[in-house]
Amino acid sequence: MSHATRVRQEIQRFLAIEPVQVAELELDDGGALRPGPGSPPVTHGEVFLLVRRGGRPVATLLGRVPEGADPRAALTALARRHVDAGPEAVPTAVPTAVTVPFTSVVIATRERADRLAHALDSMLAQDHPDFEIVVVDNAPVTDATRLLVERKYAERVRYVTEPVPGLAVAHNTGLAAARGDVVAFTDDDVVADPHWLTELTAPFAADPGLGCATGLILPARLRTPAQVLLESHGGFAKGFTPRTYDPAGPPADEPLFPFTAGRFGSGANMAFRTGVLRAVGGFDPATGAGTLARGGDDLYGFVRVLAQGHRLRYTPRALVWHHHRETWQDLETQAYGYGAGLTAYLTAILVNRPALLPAFLARLPRGLAHARTLTAVRDAEGPDGAAGLPGGHDDRGHPWPRRLSRLQRKGMAYGPVGYLRARRAMRAASRGSVLFEVSGGGR
Repeated sequence: MSHATRVRQEIQRFLAIEPVQVAELELDDGGALRPGPGSPPVTHGEVFLLVRRGGRPVATLLGRVPEGADPRAALTALARRHVDAGPEAVPTAVPTAVTVPFTSVVIATRERADRLAHALDSMLAQDHPDFEIVVVDNAPVTDATRLLVERKYAERVRYVTEPVPGLAVAHNTGLAAARGDVVAFTDDDVVADPHWLTELTAPFAADPGLGCATGLILPARLRTPAQVLLESHGGFAKGFTPRTYDPAGPPADEPLFPFTAGRFGSGANMAFRTGVLRAVGGFDPATGAGTLARGGDDLYGFVRVLAQGHRLRYTPRALVWHHHRETWQDLETQAYGYGAGLTAYLTAILVNRPALLPAFLARLPRGLAHARTLTAVRDAEGPDGAAGLPGGHDDRGHPWPRRLSRLQRKGMAYGPVGYLRARRAMRAASRGSVLFEVSGGGR
């Protein structure tokens, strides 16, 4: 069978994937059922369900509402059968008074004013008592973002422009503008749960040695094959068990620690103690979306903070709903970019912290085996090959297309080259800017 034929078959199977409804169910207080952000009310058919107890996320399930059945009754019965009465499932109310630090929320955006508006609306609905919002308009080509902020959000949102393209550059600009003791980062394509910021930042007040916190990311919609395929292979979720990563006591089940930074969380839902992130130099501007490195800026930040001896806390109670990419072409770009970002951030770490090289080399054999596993598992053509999403969503069993695995591996091979090219490009741009300023000042 030719390569072109295999790709056509993969795309045909991809196009056959049916949409899934997204909803959330509160098991306490009568079992209220709500659609996910941007989703219509639940009807019959397949449903991706977030289960809450006492307002807190405890599991995700994939279920089917029979035609003619009451969705709330059917999904409540499903949830009660599958959600254990363990420590994470004990009904407890979200605390009304939690000690939290003054926080700056940074959202970097570029020409997506419609989506940004939904994100900002969810930020303004947060129950956190003391925070500011900073929007960083990255290399804008229109006035859409500025006008949105000025006309609708000027009293609550600060607008900052960063002319140099790149997510890490924009995040560094937001970090420089932040006034909070903690700086939280999220994306313009998320809708945050009302408790998100409180839950994400409370660990900083409880643990003076904490440098970073991450949270849970779930899909806002699963209406296209690309969105369903990505989520059925794990999406961005990291589970429902809180966990602290401590460099002083490396986790026994993470032999690659701290270089498996993707296990810690993602950039759409992360926060840092502001002074700690500034002390490590922020994010490497040659990483991230919008650069030749294609990604890895968030992973770089996690490792730099851990390498300085600070702890990282993953807390699933801090929830954002993410709008996944919608097309096959988006998935191709994403697969390649994730592979490139992974090795780009590792290159950035070793370039900026060469003292970590011995530790990295000691872990390299296992790292290569781990990298092969990341793609090989997704090649499988059946339910056993699906990567797991907490809560049983991996029961879908959609095979991960081999083309996407190959693109991820190609991206991993390109990442170090892309990072070094991005680094050279930024140095050249910086020198050109200095020369321009000097010559301009002499006239």
